[in-house]
Amino acid sequence: MNMITFNKFQGTGNDFIIIDNRRDIFNPGNHKLIKELCDRRFGIGADGLILINSATAEYDFEMKYFNPDGYEGTMCGNGGRCAAGFAKRNNIAGTSIVFRASDGIHRAVADAGSVDLKMTDVGNISRIGNNYFINTGSPHYLVFHNDIDSLDVNTEGRKIRYSADFHPDGTNVNFIQPVPGGIYIRTYERGVEYETLSCGTGATASAIAAVLTGQIVSSPVNVRTRGGSLSVKFIVRKEMITDVWLSGPAKFVFEGRVEI
Repeated sequence: MNMITFNKFQGTGNDFIIIDNRRDIFNPGNHKLIKELCDRRFGIGADGLILINSATAEYDFEMKYFNPDGYEGTMCGNGGRCAAGFAKRNNIAGTSIVFRASDGIHRAVADAGSVDLKMTDVGNISRIGNNYFINTGSPHYLVFHNDIDSLDVNTEGRKIRYSADFHPDGTNVNFIQPVPGGIYIRTYERGVEYETLSCGTGATASAIAAVLTGQIVSSPVNVRTRGGSLSVKFIVRKEMITDVWLSGPAKFVFEGRVEI
């Protein structure tokens, strides 16, 4: 048995176990262990686990994100912001940070418990009726609704996530409601397989969809989630969305040690 130190971070209620793995102390192929650590009753409890791997001349660290099912996921926006906050807190990087994730190189600015994260440019946007399908590092199906608090997000989200339209990989699902001063969203996340309090790539996709439909005039867009508020700004350039930044809190919760 080995003892491993971890940090718990959260960004608007989206919570993560983060481990400094620059010395390869954690086996990322142990899917069962990752699932057990993320379990909220028998483990530490989290929406996902993040490994901070070694730097190169090009970036300060590599972020590896795993869903609570134990398997590596696609880009996680709030996870990326929390990883940057972890790197700043643990002197892995300074205020200005460059890291590699599953969808490429990201820049971040971490300061006083808030992190601004530059997302990848967005293309290949599909409109499906009144809804959108947008990949912001992770795929999101975006549904506009006038009363999302009345929705059973787990049931409705699961139907879309597992529908034949998105087979075999499935999709994340965001329900979006325009509100004064911005939008309010709820998210069903694949890999987590239930509603999370917040989703960074989902907030980004929802903000883009709100502007493209004309429900929000322009960025920045205030995005209210069940766990708090995020801000998304970007530039619309014909068929591409560029200069995309996701901003909001990324808070250290506690440090602990776990025997594995």
